[in-house]
Amino acid sequence: MKVLIIGAHGKVGRLLVDELKARKIDFAAGLRKEEQIKAYQADGIPTQYIDLTASPKDIQNSIAESGADTIVFSAGAGGAGYDKTIEIDLDGAIKTMDAAQILGIKRYVMVSAVYSDDRTKWEASEIRPYYVAKHYADKYLRSTNLDYTIVHPGTLTDDPATGKVNIQSNYEGGSVARADVAKVIAQAIQTPSSIKNEYNFSAGDQAIQDVIR
Repeated sequence: MKVLIIGAHGKVGRLLVDELKARKIDFAAGLRKEEQIKAYQADGIPTQYIDLTASPKDIQNSIAESGADTIVFSAGAGGAGYDKTIEIDLDGAIKTMDAAQILGIKRYVMVSAVYSDDRTKWEASEIRPYYVAKHYADKYLRSTNLDYTIVHPGTLTDDPATGKVNIQSNYEGGSVARADVAKVIAQAIQTPSSIKNEYNFSAGDQAIQDVIR
């Protein structure tokens, strides 16, 4: 197994780098900026250049160069504007899904958001375009032939990891540490039963390895 982390410079992505290293899972950190690539390489972290605003063919080539057989999509516009949200969180995500299918890569883990399928929760939200992007990216992923897992974490915090969450069939609120989101992603990658499954979760008292197994 080799994992390509798309969005490895984001807060969750950086923690996932550490988590995969700890689990001795082979990976490449997908990055766009040259200074990010140099900094990661200086720390001994394997990298792969990928620009989600590039053409579908260029993105396909970047993914192929990584040698990955598993993709984690944890990228996002990060408040750069609603136009960038659509370009990165939606179109960029779809281009990676299409590339994966063309290349024969089956495993794909999407970092989404709670309420991405509940319009009543986001129609009046200040970040409605973000939810729109996540909603349709998730919907597209479900329509592919990929072995996908979609994670829907609650409100993100920078608290230390606990290794425990509360999986909710219907999200009822709550926050979760980004470090625990990284653990959920890593556990899903290693757990075949997570394929074609989605997880809404917040901080809780259930050991991650017990609820995703």
